[in-house]
Amino acid sequence: MSETILTSIERLEKLLRADRRYPQDAYNFVYEALDWTLRQIRGEASVVDVHVSGAELLEGIRRYALAKFGPLGAAVFAGWGITRTDDWGEIVFNLIDYDLMGKQDSDRKEDFRAVYDIPRAFDVELDIDYDGAEDRWKVSYRQHGGRLAPSARN
Repeated sequence: MSETILTSIERLEKLLRADRRYPQDAYNFVYEALDWTLRQIRGEASVVDVHVSGAELLEGIRRYALAKFGPLGAAVFAGWGITRTDDWGEIVFNLIDYDLMGKQDSDRKEDFRAVYDIPRAFDVELDIDYDGAEDRWKVSYRQHGGRLAPSARN
């Protein structure tokens, strides 16, 4: 008996039918954030052989969401059913289970557990500065108190 080989799109559609907790936009966002993380945090182009830890991916998700959504990131995530960093772990491991993302033996779903408090992660101060050399305004966000506070571990 021959096995049917599914395309990536078919595997994602199958995943979305099997687990309806999160919409396709959340899964797409993980891929975008992973690519952003590889380029911005790791300083590398998106390549197959580079591994990103759960903590690195979560920080990349937070920073990419700030760049894309600003302080509304927590609201966007909530609209996708994501209220805890654990939810990102569920999404990542769904992608792994459906052969849509790779992992190393050391990777665990628990790596995503209560890493930071999502609403607090997007409680930021807006900094707007004019760069005369480039003749443009630059917008950035700064965490209240200067640091991202971790959430209490359960």
